[in-house]
Amino acid sequence: MSVSASAHPLTDVSNHSAVTAALAAVDSAQAAFQQWSELGPSERRRRLNDAADLLAGKGDEFTALMAEEIGASAAWAHFNVRLAAGMMREAAAMTSQISGEVIPADRPGSFAMAIRQPAGVCLGIAPWNAPVILATRALAMPLACGNTVVLKASETCPKTHALLADLMGQAGLGANVVRVVANEEKDAGAVVKALIEHPAVRRVNFTGSTRVGRIVGELAGRALKPVLLELGGKSPLIVMADADIDEAVNATAFGAFMNQGQICMSTERVVIDEQIADQFVEKLRSKIAKLPVGDPNKGAVIGPVISDRSADRFISLLEDANAKGASVSGGDRIGRRLFKPAVADHVTSEMSLFAQESFGPVVTIVRVRDENDLVRVANDTDYGLAGAIFTRDVTKALRIAKKVQTGSFHINGPTVHDEAQMPFGGMKDSGFGRFGGKAAIHEFTDLRWITIATEPVHYPF
Repeated sequence: MSVSASAHPLTDVSNHSAVTAALAAVDSAQAAFQQWSELGPSERRRRLNDAADLLAGKGDEFTALMAEEIGASAAWAHFNVRLAAGMMREAAAMTSQISGEVIPADRPGSFAMAIRQPAGVCLGIAPWNAPVILATRALAMPLACGNTVVLKASETCPKTHALLADLMGQAGLGANVVRVVANEEKDAGAVVKALIEHPAVRRVNFTGSTRVGRIVGELAGRALKPVLLELGGKSPLIVMADADIDEAVNATAFGAFMNQGQICMSTERVVIDEQIADQFVEKLRSKIAKLPVGDPNKGAVIGPVISDRSADRFISLLEDANAKGASVSGGDRIGRRLFKPAVADHVTSEMSLFAQESFGPVVTIVRVRDENDLVRVANDTDYGLAGAIFTRDVTKALRIAKKVQTGSFHINGPTVHDEAQMPFGGMKDSGFGRFGGKAAIHEFTDLRWITIATEPVHYPF
């Protein structure tokens, strides 16, 4: 179904096929582009701030939908809403920061400048795991830059994404400035292909798995459409021998088990100096053994993973690590999709858990001997989204930060860290391009060179 930003989010407004409805959504967004793109920056800023205010006041509604669709806790839902509202406000602040420059020209009597202009219709494809944050990110900066947006909702949480688009209409952005397209899982491939190939779509951004990101990137490449990809991660948290172990344990527990480890930046690996590894692991296991498991809306910290398939994969990774010599604690199955948080110590490269993104409540411990090994193991992955280090030597930490191949890196803080104004994105198989702040202006505008002849031009013939 395709739902306009001015329609009720649960209304099926079309009896057409999923692809036909998706193409119609792009057509309507294209029709709205001229009026929206010609608004002055102050007016766009006002409307986006109104949208942020509406979003901030809908915490209870988003909480109910996220609980229904993805089993999210109230705390995770309200955090989604708070950060998403901040992203919208940050985007609003950027409307007057879309600047160009005057460039000295070699031709006499020529005035040259570079200007940035809205690209057109932007396609945003958002996932389920942080549905309000990531859908808002997919549309906020494109809108601030003067583009209209088609949001391709996740099949897992279409109501959540539809509510967000509905709020954009309520905020007075204008009819069809934001459109949301929802579809059944079986239609996803055809819908995405049709959306990317539509001539009016001029930018694509996708957040999700590396496997699907490759498909999106290939489709966009064949259509010659710029694409921003934020994909999977296997984020390392490095613990040096001089680290504050208690602080490192706290950051690890938060980074690994927030939202059951179902965050792209989740701490998947602790790469630790072997001198302090025993002490660290003992404290980490003690801490997570006390984390309540069950219904997140009844005080539990660890809730169920998203699907049976995810649960089965999680068990398979733990069993493989255990069979190949890892020391696995936790991971006990309490329900079909509910597990105690797990620590897998003495993990080696022969184990699937070493390389594969778990996207579940487990953290691996890889013990190393020296700084060179710390950096080598941290980089021994196809991914490069986020990383962190704990040490009392900030100079050393900065040196290592430059060597670790991740889009973001945090010293004495967790791998899970997001702020609306920061340039967020990955390296290697974690994607390319940057969401957030001024960096996103580059992603969602066209840079054009314009000249003005101020005196007659001399021609050679």
